[in-house]
Amino acid sequence: MTTLFDPVELGGLALKNRIVMAPMTRSRAGAGDVPTELHVEYYRQRATAGLIVSEGTQPSPDGKGYCRTPGLHSQQQVAAWRAVTDAVHAVGGRIVVQLMHVGRIAHSFNKDPGAETIAPSAIRAKGQMFTESGLMDFDMPRALETHEIPKVISDYARATENALAAGFDGVELHCTSGYLPAQFLSTGTNQRTDQYGGSVVNRVRFVVETLEAMAAVAGAGRVGFRICPGIPFNDLHDDNPAETFETLLTTVLPLKLAYLHLIYVPSPQVDSLQLVKRVWQGPLILNESITFEQAQQLLAAGTADAISFGRPFIANPDLVERFSHGAPLAPFDHHTLYTPGAKGYIDYPHWQGA
Repeated sequence: MTTLFDPVELGGLALKNRIVMAPMTRSRAGAGDVPTELHVEYYRQRATAGLIVSEGTQPSPDGKGYCRTPGLHSQQQVAAWRAVTDAVHAVGGRIVVQLMHVGRIAHSFNKDPGAETIAPSAIRAKGQMFTESGLMDFDMPRALETHEIPKVISDYARATENALAAGFDGVELHCTSGYLPAQFLSTGTNQRTDQYGGSVVNRVRFVVETLEAMAAVAGAGRVGFRICPGIPFNDLHDDNPAETFETLLTTVLPLKLAYLHLIYVPSPQVDSLQLVKRVWQGPLILNESITFEQAQQLLAAGTADAISFGRPFIANPDLVERFSHGAPLAPFDHHTLYTPGAKGYIDYPHWQGA
């Protein structure tokens, strides 16, 4: 019977166990959106996971939305990430970087001078974003011209090149949470009339071409992607997410990507797990508030190939050890999720059990 502690291969990624650390924004990057020594220690502490998926990392200056998030588009960032991946590999871990372009979910106060807020269509998202000057309404985005879209896709390809140079074992495309790829997929945010808008085939085109570009650089077996069909987060709406994601999965299936990372959130519009199990034939990582017991059952039933855990990894850098011994999990301090510095980031103790 398959368990969390069994090895698994996801495409070209060989994992020592099936416990994946999910990507989590922690807002600790330094000047120039460069990872620091805090990042080195944070990821090293958690490298007993079969796979770490890094926090969302912008592929370009335009892709940044939140304050203190890291990038992968300068040589300083590449060098800093290399220290992180070296530390993870030194203790036998594996790590991929999640590339996250937020599109319209941004505010200029968090961006470099000259960086833009861009989106498929000029539709402002409802809601506000934290900045160092307080909460601000989301920017009004500028709609991308058709001729500009290949440049955005090439930014992802270049970030993939940088990821390999930084020592990452692979890359994951963030396709949910209301960010740029999800904005292209969804009818509420994509009102284009060119080949990237309108029909469902056109709306999935940006994501398909981006995954193709990333796979051309890293090899398909080192590229994954993350989705959450039907999620309304960050003012996202799609008239028919079942159709959208069935089309997307069917279209990218021949690429033979490393894995699909599904955030399974119940939606009245679509049962995303049922859809994925019907359409997707590649490796599957399942995520969202899954307990240890539920994870074991899901793996034993063949529902997923690996399970990702997010917030349990924050206060439990030794989550794998705690799971293996049936030890209790420590709670995290929600006040320090996004604050600068070491507190609530690298100072959680290891379990002092037998």
